[in-house]
Amino acid sequence: MSLSIVIGFGPAGAATARLLAEEGHSVRVVTKSGRSPEPGIEHLALDATDSKQLIEASQGAAAIYSCAAPPYHRWASEWPPLASSVCAAAEATGAVLVMLGNLYGYGPVDGPMTEKLPLAATGPKGRVRAAVWEQAQNLHEQGRLKAVEVRASDFFGPGVTDGGHLAARVMPRLLRGKPVSTLGDPDTPHSWSYLPDVARALVEVAGEERAWGRAWHVPTEPALSTREMVDRLAAQAETGPVAVRRLSPAVLGVASVFSPLIRELKEVRYQFDRPFVADSSAYEAEFAVRATPVDEQVKATVDWWRDRLASTG
Repeated sequence: MSLSIVIGFGPAGAATARLLAEEGHSVRVVTKSGRSPEPGIEHLALDATDSKQLIEASQGAAAIYSCAAPPYHRWASEWPPLASSVCAAAEATGAVLVMLGNLYGYGPVDGPMTEKLPLAATGPKGRVRAAVWEQAQNLHEQGRLKAVEVRASDFFGPGVTDGGHLAARVMPRLLRGKPVSTLGDPDTPHSWSYLPDVARALVEVAGEERAWGRAWHVPTEPALSTREMVDRLAAQAETGPVAVRRLSPAVLGVASVFSPLIRELKEVRYQFDRPFVADSSAYEAEFAVRATPVDEQVKATVDWWRDRLASTG
């Protein structure tokens, strides 16, 4: 099978690399620190912003999966050089560039988000994510590379830990039957992208030439509020009902003094204070991947967190 380059080994990069390896592809993962090899996956330590090294590492690749992301508070300064290097590698090697994107570029909208909406965000994080895709799309339209973007909402599921809104801040407490806290309105509809579905969509579009040149939304189940998701998780865990508390502005203000992540969340608070709903019907009309049923998502997530907490004490 073909060689695939996966840049980044966070939740999405790891899930994508392992799915590719399971399907028989040769997989090379690029991260700054590197890792020990695992079955079917080579780990290479290099800085992906170094285009010369990345081009060398990508020789012979059929696809480059861009799944890395700078620390949240350094997006504005670190995304542009990373995106330029990844585009250079795709152009030099002829590999299709599969970019993992998100929904920030749309900014606040009324109604469900579709891929036809303009990338009209005005905040720095939304603008930089829009610019990353616009750069790749322009190069695609010029015939210099082949590119496609897959946009996900908030990650959910096995493998999602510190960065997930239904992960490390929620699951350990939920499994003990204790109240959990949430950002924004816990009763507003919100789309959750199940991590295995994210990986499956990334891999599928890489091999579908008709997908290239545009962005697609990850197949995602109908939106459910944070409270509804917590209720389902608690029912699966059999811990009894779990209270969901909204973090007050005062608490967030204090936390932002010490946490760069919390400070940066101010820009995207709208995603949790109003409906944040992704429409994935365009993808589903064209390709095979479908969202995993939410009950299966919930069961797998509870099982994964129980195993994780049991192994770490």
